[in-house]
Amino acid sequence: MSTASAVTDASFEADVLNSDETILVDFWAEWCGPCRAVSPILDQIAAEHSDKIKIVKLNVDDNPQIAAKYQITSIPAMKVYRGGEVVKTIIGAKPKAALEHDLADYLS
Repeated sequence: MSTASAVTDASFEADVLNSDETILVDFWAEWCGPCRAVSPILDQIAAEHSDKIKIVKLNVDDNPQIAAKYQITSIPAMKVYRGGEVVKTIIGAKPKAALEHDLADYLS
């Protein structure tokens, strides 16, 4: 079963921007309740769609440079990257069906 892996300020370029895969980055923090609620949902999506999308998590408290670069002002924030570019942004915790609907273009 595939679960989301962690990325950092140091690994972001290699893991996300230079990847050939479609990648969803979950910007989160330990103290954020909605972030903790959405995390297992993202793990499920990662496991069910591992051939289509890779899901990684970036702790905004531990990695302020990337959070600032992408103007993350509220969390959870999820951004989908393709070819080093942001192609979709999702703000806030949502149920699995709503997230899958938002991500439908990348899961099919």
